[in-house]
Amino acid sequence: MTALDPEVQRQLDVLGVIHEVLACDPELADTDAFCSSYDIPRDHAANTIIVVGKGDPRRYFGCLVLATTKIDANHRLSALVGIRRLSFAAADETRELSGQAIGGVTVFGLPDSIPLIIDSAVMDRQWVIVGGGNRSSKIRVAPGELLKIPGARVAEIAVPRT
Repeated sequence: MTALDPEVQRQLDVLGVIHEVLACDPELADTDAFCSSYDIPRDHAANTIIVVGKGDPRRYFGCLVLATTKIDANHRLSALVGIRRLSFAAADETRELSGQAIGGVTVFGLPDSIPLIIDSAVMDRQWVIVGGGNRSSKIRVAPGELLKIPGARVAEIAVPRT
C-alpha cells in the first residue's frame, strides 16, 4: 500500500478530505516525468510552490498552480499580498518550512503560519493531482476539497506557460 507523509495523512483525516492516494516511483515524482509516465494531463497536475516576501520579517505563502501555468509573482501575487519583492523559496528553504520532500510538496500539512492561495484555474478542473508530502505518493482530489484547508483562498495568481 502506498503511504502518504504521516503529517499529510493526518491533515487529510482531520479535515475529512475525500481523496485517492496514487503510488509514484520516486524517480518520477517531478511533474513532467510524473505526467508523462502515468498518463496524467499536465493541466490536471497542480504544483505547490512556496513564495517568500523579502521584507522584515520574511512572509511566506503557499501557492497552488496548474503545471500548465506559472505564478505571476511580480504582478498578480504581489498586488494580492501587498508585498513588492517576492521570490520563490529555494529547495532547502521549502523543505525546512514544509517538512516535505521536493517533488512531493503539497498543500496538505503546510504550517498554519503559511497562508494558502489557490489559482482560480485549479478550481475549473474536475480533479487535480497534488503531492503526497513525499516522492512516492500523490493525491488525487476534487478542487472543492482544497477549500477545507483553513484559510485557503482562491485568486488569479498565475499566467499560462509560454
